Amino acid sequence: MPKYYIIAGEASGDLHGSNLIKQLYIQDPQAVIRCWGGDLMRDAGATLVKHYRDLAFMGFAEVVKNLPTILRNMRLCKADILAWQPDVLVLIDYPGFNLRIAEWAKQQGFKVVYYISPQVWAWKAGRVRKMKTCIDRMLCILPFEQQYYRDQWNWEVDYVGHPLVEVIEQQKQKGPVALPANITQDTAGIIALLPGSRKQEISKKLPIMLSVADAFPQYRFVVAKAPGLEDDFYTPFLAPYQNVYSVGNQTYNLLLQSTAALVTSGTATLETALLGVPEIVCYKGSPISYAIAKRVISIKYISLVNLIMDKPVVKELIQQELTKENLVRELHKLLDPVHQNLLQQDYQQLWSVLAAGGYASAKAANAIREMVRT
Repeated sequence: MPKYYIIAGEASGDLHGSNLIKQLYIQDPQAVIRCWGGDLMRDAGATLVKHYRDLAFMGFAEVVKNLPTILRNMRLCKADILAWQPDVLVLIDYPGFNLRIAEWAKQQGFKVVYYISPQVWAWKAGRVRKMKTCIDRMLCILPFEQQYYRDQWNWEVDYVGHPLVEVIEQQKQKGPVALPANITQDTAGIIALLPGSRKQEISKKLPIMLSVADAFPQYRFVVAKAPGLEDDFYTPFLAPYQNVYSVGNQTYNLLLQSTAALVTSGTATLETALLGVPEIVCYKGSPISYAIAKRVISIKYISLVNLIMDKPVVKELIQQELTKENLVRELHKLLDPVHQNLLQQDYQQLWSVLAAGGYASAKAANAIREMVRT
């Protein structure tokens, strides 16, 4: 019975890990799977050793404060892997933890597969030297990563497509669930606002995103609230507007019913595009953070949509460009049917590139099984 040990340290890793586990069981019914992850990976049939909520520490200060816990988790993980002796170790994203485990595991003689590459092409490129020595097979989910590793580092890696394609396709098949009537009645359409998941970024961007609501009184503007943040946090932002509403834990459902969206940079920009919603990408950080980021991050675009397509498919309003005037102007363009038709053609091409002839989880499972057999 082949033994697979899978480590994911965040909610997104739990989601993609669960689809990977389902595919491993389909392709290898005799598989035995042990994991660090979350409820979804456990429900997919793996034995859960540690939940990601005990692992996710964001920001320098929080990491320093929780360093004893992080080191204890690292020791626990290594001891559990040694005791269980898996045929292959599969690491999903979460580089701060997983790259350290990869280095140690390779020294112990375990086969190491990395699924969802760290974004070393954006920053910390120096990590690749060590990654090449301790990762037996890298499975990438962005098409340009394969060429990056080959051209810049002489490293042959696999491109398996993006796991969000599978997730979004399942969501489309389910279809939307009706939003509250006060949102959907007597409106020209819904504009979704995705301001991020952390209080600091929401406080900086949401007021600017909301400022356009008065310029489009015939539309309903609906804020997708982040899980874990209390309703009272959003109330002061929303209160001044007559045509602004909010929903919680319904981001995909909201997007499926939206005419357009204003989206904070990140994975949400890709999710919005794959759901076929015209969008404007919004980013604004503190001047110091932005200045530092510009020095250490060397990429042409800030949104995954534009990076993958290697052209400005969606409008990016970054830092001082994120103003009410610019948002109003760009949103008027976005609501024009001619512009939307052209955008949908690019979105269709994006889908084709990321689908890459099948689901990422199925292709990743096949690659991982090959490692077990060799």
